Amino acid sequence: MTDTTRILLRNGHVIDTEPEPVAHPGTDVLIEDGRIAAVGRDLPAEGATVIDATDRIVLPGFVDTHRHVWQSALRSAAVDMDLMGYLGVMGQLGARLRPQDIHTATLVGALESLDSGVTTLMDFSHALNTPEHADAAVDGLQAAGLRAVFGYGFPPGAPANYDDVRRIRAGRLDDDEALVTMALAPMGPSFTPPEVVAGDWGLAADLGLPVTFHVSAGPVAAQPVSVLRELGLLDVKALYVHGNSLDDDELKLIADSGGHASVTPSTEAMLSIGQPVTGRYRRAGVTTSLGADAVTSAPGDMFSVMRAALVASQVTDDAAERLSVRDVLRMATLDGAVALGLADRIGSLRPGKQADVILLRLDDLNLLGAERDPIAAVVTAAHPQNVDTVLVAGQVVKSAGRLVNGDLPEAAQALRDTASAVSAG
Repeated sequence: MTDTTRILLRNGHVIDTEPEPVAHPGTDVLIEDGRIAAVGRDLPAEGATVIDATDRIVLPGFVDTHRHVWQSALRSAAVDMDLMGYLGVMGQLGARLRPQDIHTATLVGALESLDSGVTTLMDFSHALNTPEHADAAVDGLQAAGLRAVFGYGFPPGAPANYDDVRRIRAGRLDDDEALVTMALAPMGPSFTPPEVVAGDWGLAADLGLPVTFHVSAGPVAAQPVSVLRELGLLDVKALYVHGNSLDDDELKLIADSGGHASVTPSTEAMLSIGQPVTGRYRRAGVTTSLGADAVTSAPGDMFSVMRAALVASQVTDDAAERLSVRDVLRMATLDGAVALGLADRIGSLRPGKQADVILLRLDDLNLLGAERDPIAAVVTAAHPQNVDTVLVAGQVVKSAGRLVNGDLPEAAQALRDTASAVSAG
């Protein structure tokens, strides 16, 4: 990992996202001590490592607010299945993973994210069958070098291990300013009875953790957000995932409580989870972000997710729910930061924020001529192979199209071995 205290990205097509996405040609970005120091033309380069950004799009790193990172070991294992088929396969195969498998799968999944320009992700980690599995997942995230929120989840059907949640919080992830932080990822009121929900939310409150959970109309509660209101739990910092089957009253409760949403349009379509909900969330006033969710069923890069969100928004008859490319790019960056409670640190190029930045090659064939509208190009034309450079907190973790962290051949072989062992049973 390159360790520099002053970096100048010179003469790029710079896209900032705050307050709204806007592109600035021929612009520099100065990074000092891991933070954005200035954005402008002809910034002084004294003492800085200069990275030539000519023929590059420069923008904030993507923020993926919902991904089961361990499922990198089960890539494409649930294609052509509906939700119930997916859950069955994941339950069967996930139970076979050893701690070392969780480490490998989490590391490779995190590196895959970095490679495609995702600098921050929420890891909804719900294959933690033992404390050793939880340690392995945290180790994998920390080894990758990206920014992450480790969502401690509970395997479906297994008792929640509150003691281990407390152990990880106290002994491993007690610093909320660190690169890897923590959240609680319980099953939630759609899938567990109120007394379980009250215990889960109480644990999160005791430990000072945000909560993220899958939400739908049923099977336990048809109006799960109303259940939270009845339990007096709507004031807990919460990130609602999916929600396609929720009615408008439920969405209004989320908005009024200050909750945020993560939608995963690729997997929601592939697994037939329901009609697109992005526009309805936004119309209700809910900050809405994007997640890749599961590479078992869909692509794992934010470019594919952004395109899925854009296309899905066009099928509605309500013009107010349709998205522009600027809407989508903001959802993949600043709105993602807001949803994770990290907007004071990341999501835009505002001076003072941490320098999570990516550079895309404009001289690649699929982006030639894209300088006429770099924002539209990022959303509609770019792909992971265009990602030339990635910085996380001012540290270069990808340079000239190659990740610089870890032994990639070794990690790749370990993942192949894990995938083979799990599939063989």
